[in-house]
Amino acid sequence: MRYYIIAGEASGDLHASNLMRGIRQSDPDAHFRYFGGDLMLEQGGELVKHYRDMAFMGFLEVLMNLNAIKANFKLCKVDMLNYQPDVLILVDYPGFNLRIAKFAKKAGIKVFYYIAPKVWAWKESRVKILQKYVDKLFIIFPFEIEYFSKHGINPIYKGNPTPDAIAQKMVDAVSFDDFVNKNNLSQKPIISLVAGSRKQEIKYNLPVMLSVIDKFPNYQFVIAGAPSLTEDVYKPYLEDKNVSLVFNQTYQLLNVSTIALVTSGTATLEAALLNVPQVVCYKGNFFSMIIAWMVIKVKYISLVNLNLKYEAVRELKQYDLTTENLYKEILKLVPGSKDRQKMINSYNELRKLVGEKGASYRVGEAIVNFIKK
Repeated sequence: MRYYIIAGEASGDLHASNLMRGIRQSDPDAHFRYFGGDLMLEQGGELVKHYRDMAFMGFLEVLMNLNAIKANFKLCKVDMLNYQPDVLILVDYPGFNLRIAKFAKKAGIKVFYYIAPKVWAWKESRVKILQKYVDKLFIIFPFEIEYFSKHGINPIYKGNPTPDAIAQKMVDAVSFDDFVNKNNLSQKPIISLVAGSRKQEIKYNLPVMLSVIDKFPNYQFVIAGAPSLTEDVYKPYLEDKNVSLVFNQTYQLLNVSTIALVTSGTATLEAALLNVPQVVCYKGNFFSMIIAWMVIKVKYISLVNLNLKYEAVRELKQYDLTTENLYKEILKLVPGSKDRQKMINSYNELRKLVGEKGASYRVGEAIVNFIKK
């Protein structure tokens, strides 16, 4: 069968690639065409557009790139109609994907949505779009079952794909000594900096993360380079800073880290499942954050706290993200501290909620079965 998949971010590329692997297990003759990234490309099929050319974050950034966004929509519509897939699978990325869902449904194409838009946090009006234009909605968090059911949607929950992603990447897990030797690092314990996958996230969050380096001389700071970015993106922020940068090793880096500073998003859940005490850092441009404050309805921004429904990990947002506050929160997480152990205990609780690996294969099997019916 023919599958058209749209993933517009690094996390979407990761989970879509695992989903492709799961689909192929139930449909060995599956053929894929997609908007996505390098990980999806490794699974075969044809890459139409790379997500690095689609990842615009924030109200102002979207306005400044309207022409590029319109061109992406046009390309996607024409290419999908020419391909005539058995199903369109949309992976997160709601600003783009919900509009494509409407177009595809009207064109007579079956529409499945994997990793539901976070309508429980903001833009609840999007629920009506899901009701009208999405045939099957696959969710990845247990708390979403009740939410979508209340809104007249029968969601399908097969587990969270993050354990699958970790299991896949950690097949090549290395020891601390091997990791530092491979990357020419020192023997000091590591504080990892996971500052996001977009240039805008790097711009607003990385400088604050770097500002605490001199306060922790007994640690080494290592940045997890986003796969969609190049070293040139980071260079302006690294002058005169005692920090290292590694690419394509985020899970391995987190696995050998003592503490992590992480922007909100999938990385907060990944750090938790790898048992790394963390501080969640998030800052954006002034106008985009004003808009966000006006419309966001949830109390927390990290997936750890949203799932546990309490602040297990400290969130420093916008004006709270300062050098002084970040320094204080890192101090609370050093080995031997009560707060560190308390956080690790909360991770055990989270792990039970998220469930075991295998979600990508279960969702893949369900998608193939639904199409055959």
